[in-house]
Amino acid sequence: MNRRTVLSLPLAAAAAAATRKTDLAIEKDGFRINGKPTYAGRRYRDLKIEGLLMNSRMVQGIFDDSNPETRNRWAYPDTKRWDADRNTREFIAAMPEWKRHGLLSFTINLQGGSPEGYSKGQPWETGAIAADGTLKPAYMRRLELILNRADELGMVAIVGGYYFGQDQRVKDEAAVKRSIELLTGWLLDHDYRNVLLEIDNECNVKAYDHDILKPERVHELILMAKQMTRRGRRLLVGTSYGGGAVPLPNVVKASDYLLLHGNGVKDPARITEMVRQTRQVDGYRPMPILFNEDDHFNFDQPLNNMMAAVGEYASWGYFDPGASDYSDGYQCPPVNWGLSTDRKRAFFGLLKQVTGA
Repeated sequence: MNRRTVLSLPLAAAAAAATRKTDLAIEKDGFRINGKPTYAGRRYRDLKIEGLLMNSRMVQGIFDDSNPETRNRWAYPDTKRWDADRNTREFIAAMPEWKRHGLLSFTINLQGGSPEGYSKGQPWETGAIAADGTLKPAYMRRLELILNRADELGMVAIVGGYYFGQDQRVKDEAAVKRSIELLTGWLLDHDYRNVLLEIDNECNVKAYDHDILKPERVHELILMAKQMTRRGRRLLVGTSYGGGAVPLPNVVKASDYLLLHGNGVKDPARITEMVRQTRQVDGYRPMPILFNEDDHFNFDQPLNNMMAAVGEYASWGYFDPGASDYSDGYQCPPVNWGLSTDRKRAFFGLLKQVTGA
């Protein structure tokens, strides 16, 4: 990092960067934090848990909406208005409880996710990426607060760049490249060692406007981000695919880890099959496989999507879209980031059993 780069950082960020506590690394198909395997020594029902990175989709932690026609949809029931800073404060306040139940990682995205769970039209403007590819300071300030707290807690953030419901707001391919370059540089300049960079959420969804975010070319952005370094250190980079899909060889060859989704996969046997098929893709070598989005539950059943993934030594991520009533789910603002529903408590309860938290 050169002198000019250091001086460009806020003083608080520069000070924090000097004392980072959480250092994530990959060793073959498992993860290590501060030199030790995650969930060290842990087995559950004869399944190896050590080295996994159990996670949850919490993409709205820095959410805001600059469209005045839709902003009031996300109003809190008590104040009757939306408050982006409150959302981030409550996210941060909930993180220690997640960690106590064995959650080591969460996905957060600069462009969020659909605040209505599943939407065809998305008129809201909820992204941290401006039309020219620059990053909006207010969003990045909120992201910094979350990543700092994750670092303190020994947690890992899967930091996503693009979401197919908002990528059209970035004007062209040059702006897309600029944003990934700026995001990668920002993470490196802040010396975050507890992050995985996810270029875009579900690259194979046809709604993406920019070709470079689609399956055939997204590896270009993965390689671009991997080539950026600070003091000889780079980020761990990959991208995700939609529910039921298996990565293409170009992404497998370029990535440090592989992200799958279980949305739409009702039969746990298909989760098993997806992991096995992924390990057969050209370019695969020992590397972690993570589900970081799956909206199937059945946590009281002996076999569910979560346990099917773990059975194949793949990490699993809980996705609970919920609804905008400040109690249900983790994606529809205003979000209650606590363990506020029976379904959330069922997931975290099983997670605690599996990880021995």
